[in-house]
Amino acid sequence: MDVVTLLTVAVLVGWLATLILQGKNDDVYVCDFSIAVMGAALAGGVIAPSLGISPTGPYGLTLAGTFASWAGATALLAAANLLRYGRLRGDRRRSTRKGAPAQPLAHPGKD
Repeated sequence: MDVVTLLTVAVLVGWLATLILQGKNDDVYVCDFSIAVMGAALAGGVIAPSLGISPTGPYGLTLAGTFASWAGATALLAAANLLRYGRLRGDRRRSTRKGAPAQPLAHPGKD
């Protein structure tokens, strides 16, 4: 197993899992990203080979290995969101009132 390939896949599918489970935010948090990368590395490096799934093949990546890494990243990030927020998606910018529009911090043109 090529470690550089495994780490590259872990970063890419960790980023993808973070984008899928981030909710309504426009930015990716480092904590969520690192949790997803750890989940992808664990799934692709430890769990997948123990199940007989090769993360890398003779020509580079395998689809089954990449999918196993993505599933591990998504599962670990979803579990972390469930423990932190009580839901699978991490909506961090929830308003106190439902349906209330977001107010700007400063009004342009008013001094």
